[in-house]
Amino acid sequence: MATLDNHLPTNELQALDAAHHIHPFSDRAAMNAKGARVITRADGLYLWDSEGEKLLDGMAGLWCVNLGYGRQELVDAAARQMSQLPYYNTFFQTTHPPAVMLSARLAELAPGTLNHVFFAGSGSEANDTNVRMVRHYWASLGQPDKKTIIARKNGYHGSTLAAASLGGMSAMHEQGGLPILDITHIDQPYWWGEGGDNSPAEFGLARARALETEIERIGADKVAAFIAEPVQGAGGVIIPPETYWPEIQRICRAHDILLIVDEVITGFGRTGNWFASEVFNITPDIMTIAKGLTSGYLPIGASVVSDKVANVLSEKGGDFHHGYTYSGHPAACAVALENLRLIEEEHVIETVATKTAPYLKEKWQSLSDHPLVGEARICGMMAAIELTPDKAARARFSDDSNVGITCRNFCFDNGLIMRSVGDVMVISPPLNISTSQINELVGLAFKSLDMTLDVLTKGGLMKSAA
Repeated sequence: MATLDNHLPTNELQALDAAHHIHPFSDRAAMNAKGARVITRADGLYLWDSEGEKLLDGMAGLWCVNLGYGRQELVDAAARQMSQLPYYNTFFQTTHPPAVMLSARLAELAPGTLNHVFFAGSGSEANDTNVRMVRHYWASLGQPDKKTIIARKNGYHGSTLAAASLGGMSAMHEQGGLPILDITHIDQPYWWGEGGDNSPAEFGLARARALETEIERIGADKVAAFIAEPVQGAGGVIIPPETYWPEIQRICRAHDILLIVDEVITGFGRTGNWFASEVFNITPDIMTIAKGLTSGYLPIGASVVSDKVANVLSEKGGDFHHGYTYSGHPAACAVALENLRLIEEEHVIETVATKTAPYLKEKWQSLSDHPLVGEARICGMMAAIELTPDKAARARFSDDSNVGITCRNFCFDNGLIMRSVGDVMVISPPLNISTSQINELVGLAFKSLDMTLDVLTKGGLMKSAA
């Protein structure tokens, strides 16, 4: 068997992959028919595949490689920790320095009174933790019936059983009998796609007040929490109107509902602040984190918990019968600490806020001039363009157009990784992207849009959905 440094030919790797590897979120038959793209190395913002083709990673992996690829400091941090203490658990009244120090550092960075950390291996696991934690919290206060969690349609909170139930994506719910009991969903604050004739401000208030309607339908004495992303990531970078989050918080306070804010994508500089909760002035009771915590170099997630919740669990809850083998894994914690140090010492967030995000915003919004683009929206270093056959009507393409997949494939062919979410194209580049690389990204996006428009026009596919 060849080593990874001198890998097998692409067709042999693809054959082995097809024979043995089941991929997430993939049509296995369709993928295996053409062969998976094999990525072999990375540096900075770029990836190379097994055929030597270079790709600008406009998605930072899966919204996570915040400091880019090839950061030797993160590799060294993992190696040092593995040499000293490669693994030990945090069960049974035991801890270790990396988990202690990372907990303390996160308490310093997190907003409000989020001073306590329960570690997991991913954002999905952390959201599973949140379901159990909020129900245990209310049971500890003598309200065991207060267990329903309200989430949003088209929200994404992971793909484990509870996390996928919290998420509001119908395709996921159709597989595996989801959602689980006592989880319900309200409409999303998606003005471009669902706002109709309402102004963004009117629409934001209406969608926020859907939470109050749902609480009243169920009964506040049965509702434990509301969970939402500050900006919906996998749903298409949906940025709520300014009226939305203030009203959501008012409703949660008025009905004594815990607020869980999922910052798995938006945390650690993605929006030009440590957390998007600072951008939208949100005060969570629990905050979910993962992805950018280690820049994706090692898997880790966590629930960052307020004094209000943690104190009840400490004083009234007894044992919390919940945990993971890899909760607070020493090497992952060590890499996270080094990643946070680099973000701070290299002034990454300040650079995003004052230089690169404003520059990206200017260049990204120029895409709205393209005939295919109905809206170009952006929040910090996450952005989307709405592809439409009719800008004025904010129309969707007909179902047979496959416009998003067509555009995504052209992006790949042109050396750009940009993700498609239905008719929406999204980016979330590494935070250390330069202005010249922003120019490159937007230039490749324009080129891919031109190629997509040409195919749609020639194929007679520039038509709206019924």
